[in-house]
Amino acid sequence: MDFTPTSAIVTGSDSGIGRATAVALATAGCNIGVTWHSDQEGAEETARLVRAQGVTAAVAQLDTTDAPACGDVVDQLARELGGLDVFVNNAGVNGGTLFMETDWDTWRGTLGANLDGAFVCIQRAARHMIDGGRGGRIIAVTSVHQEQPRVGSAAYNASKHGLGGLIRTIALELADRGITANAVLPGEINTPMNDSEDQDPRAMDRPGIPLGRPGAPEEIAAVVAFLASGASSYVNGASFVVDGGMLLMGPQAGSHLTSGEWRTL
Repeated sequence: MDFTPTSAIVTGSDSGIGRATAVALATAGCNIGVTWHSDQEGAEETARLVRAQGVTAAVAQLDTTDAPACGDVVDQLARELGGLDVFVNNAGVNGGTLFMETDWDTWRGTLGANLDGAFVCIQRAARHMIDGGRGGRIIAVTSVHQEQPRVGSAAYNASKHGLGGLIRTIALELADRGITANAVLPGEINTPMNDSEDQDPRAMDRPGIPLGRPGAPEEIAAVVAFLASGASSYVNGASFVVDGGMLLMGPQAGSHLTSGEWRTL
């Protein structure tokens, strides 16, 4: 319970869940490493919001498809922050095609961005935590599709299943170093990735979600911030579903669908 992080890296923090997480951790007193892939302006805005909390922000470009070189960015940011207590693996790609229409380049590109790069970055982050001797927190933002697949997302589903399995393995292997590893599984969240960032989720109707709406990035960030804190000291290898109850609709959806339209994109 006495773990008090002072430095964190949040990948893919130029917008959406990553930005909200960076700000939440900054509010909790962490200096933040911000990464971006193609939106440098967005990353600089995140850094501004972080610094407004009275802490330091370091910014770097990160391409998780460029493994193992992407691990060097983690090393660079950890040096700039003076160590590393928390690593939030949030960067990744979305979308996909039906299994029989998925070509090799799409498959490898998705697995590279969502799993290969995550492996390299998390391993580098863990090394800094081990060397620091204070323990740490590793948190992966995966997806509800870590647990249940979605038609038309073979590569994406596989990458998120794989990342969830990696986190559970890390939880076993690094616990004796004082490092915990957990996953956060968002459902539909209002983000640029879902083309809905500028809409108020409370005004959006989602009959298939028990809460009746999508989530906001801040609602994911709040769970990540808990897992990054001393209060989560006995949470390890867990997967926190944050989806408004959407996954609970599986049996209901199965018995109430009236056509086979769900088989197509």
